[in-house]
Amino acid sequence: MTQAVQTYAYLRSSALTEQPSGRALALATSGGCTPTGAVANPRFFSGFLTAPAPAAAALLAVADVAAARYHQPLLRASLDPVVTAGGDRLRFESFSGCCGVHARLDVLADGLDGGEIGHGTTNVDVNNPLREALSRAGGADPLHLAVGPDALAVTTFEGTAVEKKVPLPDRWLRGFAETQVLAAGFDLRAEVPAAEAVRFLRSLPRGAGRGVHRVVLAGGTLRPAARPVPGAVCLPGPERLAALQRVLRHALALRLYGPPAGPRATASAWEIVLPGMRLTLTLSPDVARGFSGEGGVLTALASPDAAADAELVAVLLAWEPRIDVAELAEQAGLTAERVRAALTVLGTAGQIGYDPAEAAYFHRRLPFDAGRAEAHNPRLKAARALLAAGAVRLDQDGPLATVTVDDHVQRVRRGADGSLSCTCLWWAKYRGGRGPCKHALAVRLAADPAAGA
Repeated sequence: MTQAVQTYAYLRSSALTEQPSGRALALATSGGCTPTGAVANPRFFSGFLTAPAPAAAALLAVADVAAARYHQPLLRASLDPVVTAGGDRLRFESFSGCCGVHARLDVLADGLDGGEIGHGTTNVDVNNPLREALSRAGGADPLHLAVGPDALAVTTFEGTAVEKKVPLPDRWLRGFAETQVLAAGFDLRAEVPAAEAVRFLRSLPRGAGRGVHRVVLAGGTLRPAARPVPGAVCLPGPERLAALQRVLRHALALRLYGPPAGPRATASAWEIVLPGMRLTLTLSPDVARGFSGEGGVLTALASPDAAADAELVAVLLAWEPRIDVAELAEQAGLTAERVRAALTVLGTAGQIGYDPAEAAYFHRRLPFDAGRAEAHNPRLKAARALLAAGAVRLDQDGPLATVTVDDHVQRVRRGADGSLSCTCLWWAKYRGGRGPCKHALAVRLAADPAAGA
């Protein structure tokens, strides 16, 4: 696995302290992106959390995912969560070390009080002493939250007080791109009140590789579904929902999101509604299957217009917590379909996320180099190599194309809806469930010459 080294440089460690006016949670920030450019230690918020105990538990849940490996859990991960300030909310995000679970905590306007929320994205330090302090936080006493250093305190520090160097796998970076593509195809499939949420989540098996494969809402309760009945949601690896246990006593409701039920396993999102907050875990289709290989971005990356459209759309984005595609299309002079493709391309650099609860994209800019996601996508690289080698022959008289690789010949067919299928083993195994194969991508590039440039 290709890895880069990510350096987190903090002025000091994050801490939960007791003050004369109450408790204070100071989250230290590392290098980040803001509307004014790169900032070493940005400051995004200073105010109060209106529901301190649920917030502390939810932050710990995000940190739990960042420290976990659900597939082959041999080593702990050590990736600090990412926080995005969108002007009206704070979003905390993390991936598991195996890249199969994405956690996001949305602290909404109702969950924050007394401070202006900035704009930008950075990492926040979540260390072991902070985790221990947050686990003891409780009651209804006010909790002051500071994301970033106090302006006065900055002047008292010289240089970097805390530095972490961690391996950052390319697949973790690609996971940000793939989750927004998958989540954009999710719809709300079920919603249950707190009592049913607690009953169901506490009834799940704890052992890896066991448990429910699909869940459906029937008679007001969540039940196992043996078949992909309408409304069913996949639950691959129930043990991967363990982080939700931290917030169950504060839960108001549980919402399930997923694509239309089908014969194959799919990703799904599990959202706990909290006072002024939402905590969402998005699960890959299998415990052994990280988001990075899903291939959902490949069709957009192969589009002849997407790269140029993405440059135009990027100029119009400003850390919006909710991107209106129709409005963005009007501003950019593009169709909604081309805007969505451009957003997918921007997603490969970590600039776009998707929130199923609001059925909307949102803007962020990761505080590390995420632009390598496209360059390290092996299927797209292989498709461009096939095209450069002259391996693709289009059939002008029918819906077929031929791709010749050494002594193997693959036939690619275009369906009535424009989708491509192939005779290769990849297509036979996944049937498009993990994006197009390299042969179909090569045919798409050949059919649109500008895309292969």
